[in-house]
Amino acid sequence: MKRSVLTIALLAGLAPFAFAQTSNWVSDPAHSEVDFSVTHMAISNVHGHFGKVDAKIALNDADITKSTVTATVDVSTVDTGQGGRDTHLKTPDFFDAATYPTATFVSTSVTKGGNGLLVNGNLTLHGVTKPVTLNVTGPKGPVQGMDQKQHAGFSATTTISRSAFGIGSKFPAAMVGDDVTLSIDLDVAKQ
Repeated sequence: MKRSVLTIALLAGLAPFAFAQTSNWVSDPAHSEVDFSVTHMAISNVHGHFGKVDAKIALNDADITKSTVTATVDVSTVDTGQGGRDTHLKTPDFFDAATYPTATFVSTSVTKGGNGLLVNGNLTLHGVTKPVTLNVTGPKGPVQGMDQKQHAGFSATTTISRSAFGIGSKFPAAMVGDDVTLSIDLDVAKQ
């Protein structure tokens, strides 16, 4: 009986630590975005970004490799600084934003490597799901934001093949490069 009481007391004492190991973080929409770069006619780079990103990170405070991330990007927020090009990018020639309004990323594993972390996951874009690996630096911080919440920063890069996702199939790589470099910056607030 004493052993059972001691075991229950020990487990009850450890319970707060088990729950305290994961903290939830949500992206700050005013300070998070996905940028991209793609070659044009093999002579220059076109840059743009998606301004609306909704990311959620379950950060394991004891072991960051047990953390998870999900993110949704509003494809209709594509902005290259050229209105006509942005309108064209939203059409079925490229993103087909009316049919596929969002891109999503769901992590499958986190490992230490590269310049910090390698976050593997599935990217769904234009109705196609492919595995990708994000090279992540961070977390930077945390610091207290104006909203009185703790904020941390993460940056990530990867390169994807637009043709693998069925984007811009009418345009050869000599006109619009096949490799698209993505740069992700997230400012996340602890919930």
